[in-house]
Amino acid sequence: MKKSIAGIAVVLALSCSQLQAETEISGFASVVGGKVLSGTGVEEFGLEPTFLANYPTVGFYNEEWTFNPDSKYGLQISSELTEGLTATAQMVGRGADDYTAKFEWAYLSYQVNEHWTIQAGKKRLPLYYYSDFFDVSYAYLWIRPPADNYTWQIFNYNGVNAQFNYQLDEWAVSGNIYTGQEDDTTNKLLSEFFGSEPVREIWKNIVGGVLSFNRDWFDLRLTYMTYENERFRGGVPVLWNGEDSRRGKFAGISTNIDYNNWILLSELNRLTLDGSDFDTYLVSGGYRINEWTPYVSYADFDSEGEVHSTTSVGVRWDFHSSAAFKLQYDDVTDDGYDGGQVAGDSKSITFGIDLVF
Repeated sequence: MKKSIAGIAVVLALSCSQLQAETEISGFASVVGGKVLSGTGVEEFGLEPTFLANYPTVGFYNEEWTFNPDSKYGLQISSELTEGLTATAQMVGRGADDYTAKFEWAYLSYQVNEHWTIQAGKKRLPLYYYSDFFDVSYAYLWIRPPADNYTWQIFNYNGVNAQFNYQLDEWAVSGNIYTGQEDDTTNKLLSEFFGSEPVREIWKNIVGGVLSFNRDWFDLRLTYMTYENERFRGGVPVLWNGEDSRRGKFAGISTNIDYNNWILLSELNRLTLDGSDFDTYLVSGGYRINEWTPYVSYADFDSEGEVHSTTSVGVRWDFHSSAAFKLQYDDVTDDGYDGGQVAGDSKSITFGIDLVF
């Protein structure tokens, strides 16, 4: 298992200080099964009917029942040391990775004052609204955030960030300013699903920020990030217009409404890379009826050559204070062209239980 220096530091801090520090342990798990009911696959790639449910971890369903793509477990340990210093580590094991536990988060936090906190180490890249709790499926409505919107190759980074929060009249204002890099020596999405040889994906000189406004039932989130991309395929640098690196710019906005029993969720994002725009969005609505919440959603990805969308219908049943049962039907339309198809059209069914402890 590859370990970062920050990860080792956090583990040592947790183990060496457990006698004098206050330590909290929490966890989550999802047991989800499903299958493709019908699909076209992609004949030119030799791909059978497939539903790619999770792009970064390459969690996909085919026409046989399986519980691997969306099932996972996680354990988080947070230890308060002294004078505002906290160490946090999170390990996650996914069915898509044979349930092998890996460090997803490992960082130190220092609370400067009541408004500002500085953090350093390995964390989730906060591109999307659900990025920070993407693995904790119990925290959101669906079985998984719509894959057309949550598509990118890199989802963690090593670096530093500053979080802040203020209260302005009736508005809660919070944000995050971050910088760092990520070097994925064998990127799973590019190596296994979109290729047959090892791909090293590097995002460096990452600089980004998040700004959120919340008031009662309304939530608004703005995000922006810029980074430099390098890629090696089979050990050979990939060139873009004769250059071995390219600059990417990501911007997004999300608005969420939770009013009485109505829920309306939306995200709109654009990545500009090599002069081309990669546009994604999602919109989802639900209505609570006691412990039941039926919902619908639509997500879309549109770029040069790669065009696909997913319509989902499902229901969430909160049968326990710490657990929920979900059932979801996904209808994927893949309109990719010039080799831009991902997995073809598909219709799939998934169900499972999410829990926290």
